[in-house]
Amino acid sequence: MSREQQAVARARKAFETGRSRPLEYRIIQLKNLQRLFIEREKDISDAIKKDLNKSEVGTQLFETLGLEGEINLAIRKLKEWAAPRPVEKNLLTLSDTVYIQPEPLGLVLIIGAWNYPWAVTIQPLIGAIAAGNAAVVKPSEVCVHTAKVMEDLLPLYIDKELYPVVTGGVAETQELLRQRFDYIFYTGNGTVGKVIMEAAAKHLTPVTLELGGKSPCYIDKNCDISIACRRITWGKYTNCGQTCIAPDYILCDPSIQDRVIEEVKKSIKDFYTENPKTCPDYGRIINQRHFKRIMALVGDSTVAAGGDGDESDCFIAPTVLRDVKPDAKVMQEEIFGPILPILPVSGLDEAIKFINKGEKPLALYVFSADEKVISRMRDETSSGGFLANDCLVHFSVSSLPFGGVGNSGMGCYHGKFSFDQLSHLRGCLIKKLKMEGVNNMRYPPHTPKKLGWARFFFLTTFDLGWAGRMLLLALMAVVAAFVLQVRETQDSDRLRSRVKNSYLISVDQTQQPGCRNSSVVIKIKVLHMHFIYLH
Repeated sequence: MSREQQAVARARKAFETGRSRPLEYRIIQLKNLQRLFIEREKDISDAIKKDLNKSEVGTQLFETLGLEGEINLAIRKLKEWAAPRPVEKNLLTLSDTVYIQPEPLGLVLIIGAWNYPWAVTIQPLIGAIAAGNAAVVKPSEVCVHTAKVMEDLLPLYIDKELYPVVTGGVAETQELLRQRFDYIFYTGNGTVGKVIMEAAAKHLTPVTLELGGKSPCYIDKNCDISIACRRITWGKYTNCGQTCIAPDYILCDPSIQDRVIEEVKKSIKDFYTENPKTCPDYGRIINQRHFKRIMALVGDSTVAAGGDGDESDCFIAPTVLRDVKPDAKVMQEEIFGPILPILPVSGLDEAIKFINKGEKPLALYVFSADEKVISRMRDETSSGGFLANDCLVHFSVSSLPFGGVGNSGMGCYHGKFSFDQLSHLRGCLIKKLKMEGVNNMRYPPHTPKKLGWARFFFLTTFDLGWAGRMLLLALMAVVAAFVLQVRETQDSDRLRSRVKNSYLISVDQTQQPGCRNSSVVIKIKVLHMHFIYLH
């Protein structure tokens, strides 16, 4: 049995003991994970420094700070998230208990990415733990040092049988994918995403794919260009452009292109000094293979700023390209590096048309002071996330679902969305063995009269609040008793004289605490046949 098979078998066996289900145990694991980020802060930052040249402060800002916030939220809200969720009822289920019960899916495979190796690997793990699952964690082998630290540290803080770490490259990932999981959560590129889906299909395993794409950024010529470019520069060159939701390219009117270039250059200097290579806050490309790929994208476009690189140091300067053509190399794939192309467009209509010709991106950015421009860009395009007048920050809002659409991914996470994505939301209905007379409409023999009664119960809807529901419950009891009486009565003529075509029920609620209206009147019209068909 391979190392991967053993890890999967142990994790499933540990899940089957049931120890991951109690909320208290989940909270203990989350608190232990939180303690890891406090106690091993230097180990984490040292490894990321070696992999991506991130500073210690940058590591906390973009990697662990968000994770600590997610853990705090999960601990605080777990009882609420895991509790049964009441749902609306119809007339037939008015006296029943109807609710949604979240339950663990089972064994989850989490395959992380290298660009934010802790953030995008541990965030779904937080959701998996909170939802009561077991999880096999596969960090990206591209971040060699971080993967080793993760392999060494996680078993010291959280249950090593329930949450094993499996390191390795393509062969190890393929071996994991041959195993049966109850859910797979993958962060990376679309090419590998297709491989993940193919492997998952063999076991009908559901997946979340957090991918990427070319996230557009439209600048309205009437906005504050200086502020817009400052925010775009931050969003683009953070982590040396290796961010799945970084603005991939700019669309703007030709009349403001020169101004945009100058403002971006000014912000680059403000953020990373005149020599970004020596700036501790400017990162590096992950390896030489990606360095060569990114540098090759620049060849057929005009460089307006930057453009130089050092392969031995995996350094590429913050670069701006001007007058880029739609068929340029840099526009054929997600850049995932510090290259910012600018494509001139005649206005909002052309920008929307250009965006819609491509695949749906993971994020879409618009900078404008005009609400109509923002609304049109939102309503006439599609993307995983939409952000006006800033970049990246929607990732930090736990109350927003984060995920792609179409080619940029499927499924979402963050906060409660992580919990729900990694839970089975089980529909539950608890009925008592009483009021059997109401069920007669569903039993054979089926007749038009029974259908009329069924239509009333299935299609009649009320939105009356608590008091109205109590009244309807009482009415149901009256109807049930009446149905039983009808069945026992042999004198049909006498029954017809008793039943009227409509009833008016008025309930005085002046004494009810919290009631806003002095009274509520409910009119229920019942066709004559509804009350007599069972006779």
